[in-house]
Order: sequence, then structure tokens, then C-alpha cells
Amino acid sequence: MRLEGKTAVVTGGGRGIGEAIAMALAREGCSVAVPDVIVPNAEKVAEQIRGLGRDALAMHCDITDPQSVENALAQVDQRWGKLDILVNNAGISYANPVVDTALEAWRRTLDVNLTGTFLCSQAALRRMLPRKSGRIINIASTAGQIGEKNASAYAASKHGVLGLTRSLALETATSGITVNAICPSWAQTNILGQAVSTITSKSSLTPEQAQAILAGKNPQKRIIQPEEIAFVVVWLACDEAFGLTGQAIGLSGGQVMH
Repeated sequence: MRLEGKTAVVTGGGRGIGEAIAMALAREGCSVAVPDVIVPNAEKVAEQIRGLGRDALAMHCDITDPQSVENALAQVDQRWGKLDILVNNAGISYANPVVDTALEAWRRTLDVNLTGTFLCSQAALRRMLPRKSGRIINIASTAGQIGEKNASAYAASKHGVLGLTRSLALETATSGITVNAICPSWAQTNILGQAVSTITSKSSLTPEQAQAILAGKNPQKRIIQPEEIAFVVVWLACDEAFGLTGQAIGLSGGQVMH
């Protein structure tokens, strides 16, 4: 087990990509905290982690609220006394042409996806910096690298996450901490389901045809699976990946190349 004795926090870990990440970290030896706005989902994942023989915490956390974030990490402090790995996974999607994008939707998308990542990273670094050790891994998107039609709020928020990732990587470069981002193309999540529903509601396409269009953006012509993202998270969390920081790692079948 490559992460034996480590402690991890996976925001939005109650389902989808977050659940896959939480379980993968636990299998590698981590104790895992699962903060989520839907507590029953977090509790379900925490119970699965305990079934692997690892300790787990489930708690409510609104990542847009600084006090809620601090309360969640205080529970981690009390339970394990340290924080080794933060995975900023929680996020939302909003799709509409820019002329039809409500200001409230714009603000909410940036608040969750970007400000939430900032608040969680800030709180985590206050714990990691004194120990001169830690990993922060942000789940971004290809939309943060090249944009996404009819998703200006989402794309802007994910571009912001990449800028934050790079800035924090430079701030912490001599402090034993790495900060990286993973940029998947369309993945098998509830956001994919929402996109498929939007396409079918505005066209005569079937759900299968709509999903095929989205999968076609990936040169491998497929949808990324949550377990693939979890694999990269585990790799970035390992000691052997210490030389990687400030990177936006594409997981998109070659859709984005740098």
C-alpha cells in the first residue's frame, strides 16, 4: 500500500468521481474524510471505506462557506491530528449560451468551483505548511484548458482552478507540498447526464446519440471513467510524484496536448 498511514480529504466524495477517489485512496492505505453537502451520500461512502478496514469520517460541508470548511477540517484535526492529502473534487456545472446565462448562475458556478477550491486549499495549507508536507490535487477539466461552447461559467471557473493550481504550486515549492490539477474530458458523472439531457431536450437525438457526440470530443472516442481519475490522484499523492507540481494533467485521450 503506497499511502499507508496518510490522511485524505475528498470534497464532494459522496458520489461519482469523488466516491471513486475516496475508495482508491482508502485501498492504498489512507484514512479518508468525506465532506459533502449530501450527508447520506458521504455516510454511505465512509461505511464502504470502513469495510476496507480503514478509518473514515463523513460530514456536511459547504465549500463556499469558510466556517463550514474550517469546521470540517477541524474534525480531521481532532480525529487524526494531521492532513496529508486534499482532493478538491466538489463542483457543479451550468450550461447555457452566454447571452442566456443568468448572473446568479454565473456567480454560483464560480463560487462553488473556484472559490470553494480556494477556501479548501487555504484551510488545508494552514495545516500543511507548518509540517512542510502535503498534496493538493484539484479536479479541473479540459474546459479549463480550451474552453467549452455554451458553458462559459463552467469553463471560466475551471480556467481559474488551473491558475490557482499554478500559483499555489509556486508558493509551496520549497515547503514539501505539491499542487496539481487533473483535467478529464467528459467523464461518467451526473454532469454528463445533465449534458445529455440538455442536448436531447433541444434536438431529436436519443440519449445514446447525444452521449456519442460528447464522447467524440475525446480522440479515443470514449467517456472517461471515474476510476481512471482516481488512479491519477493516487499517483500524484505518492512520494514518487514529488517532482510534479503546478501541472494540469490531461486525461482526455489526447484531446488537449501541450
